[in-house]
Amino acid sequence: MQLLCDVPSGTEVLVHICCAPDASYGVRALRDRFDVTGFFYNPNIHPREEFRKRLRTTLDLREQDSFSLVVGADGEEAWEDASRGMEGQPERGRRCEACVRLRLRETSRKAVELGMPAFGTVLTVSPKKDAAMVNRVGREEGERSEIRFVEADLKKGDGYLKSVRASKEMGLYRQRYCGCRYSYR
Repeated sequence: MQLLCDVPSGTEVLVHICCAPDASYGVRALRDRFDVTGFFYNPNIHPREEFRKRLRTTLDLREQDSFSLVVGADGEEAWEDASRGMEGQPERGRRCEACVRLRLRETSRKAVELGMPAFGTVLTVSPKKDAAMVNRVGREEGERSEIRFVEADLKKGDGYLKSVRASKEMGLYRQRYCGCRYSYR
């Protein structure tokens, strides 16, 4: 993991969780430095059964690796609005950025609601995500909400491989696509 910020150790951080495999490494890595609460908020995940699998697996991870978890609700309509007109965009394109922005905006909003001074995400564990874009969007949403964003590139130092290993060891469901119906195709 490579931290790209100066958020003090011990700070309470609400960490957006996209899926249990990424969180299996990401939450642990961030918990080494911060007081982490997970936040599962993913209105992009399609179909509904896939959403249920990913949520169930995140709950299983929390049971095995004991951390606080908040589950966000709704957002499907907001995701549809955010991605409208970008259906043909490739993964890592403008649609992906809009999806990341929606989820990080809600994470920052929830962190403020919970009285937490910072938020972050495990999205940068995935080699399919552009860490620079995720961190830029997180900074922007943090400025908008007036709280700190924990910038990190969690795939550095073999973070992705560590997530694969950890999720296999824990028997976690590992999906084969980002989550939205466009990446499903």
